[in-house]
Amino acid sequence: MAARHRADGPLCLILLDYVAPLDEVDVHMANHVAWLKRGFDEGVFLIAGRQDPRGGGVIVTRGHRREAEALAVSDPFVTSGVATAQVIAFNASFAAPEIAALLK
Repeated sequence: MAARHRADGPLCLILLDYVAPLDEVDVHMANHVAWLKRGFDEGVFLIAGRQDPRGGGVIVTRGHRREAEALAVSDPFVTSGVATAQVIAFNASFAAPEIAALLK
């Protein structure tokens, strides 16, 4: 049973924090979404979404901190100065079976 929940692999959270009003953030939304799509198409991003309340975003990435930091600083929200990014690295040990299968 526990084997179904085992996961393995370096992952990171990218936490985006808006530092500009939402109307300024929204100006860069199309470029940010295109950047997200590239990350998903390349298989690097696993999950992404807005924080609630809307003060930033959260992205789950495959890979090590160094790789996630390089991605984070290339986000159009960050390059335009409307958001800052924090990267939190972790090693997946357990996950729901559907997610664990993606991390092997």
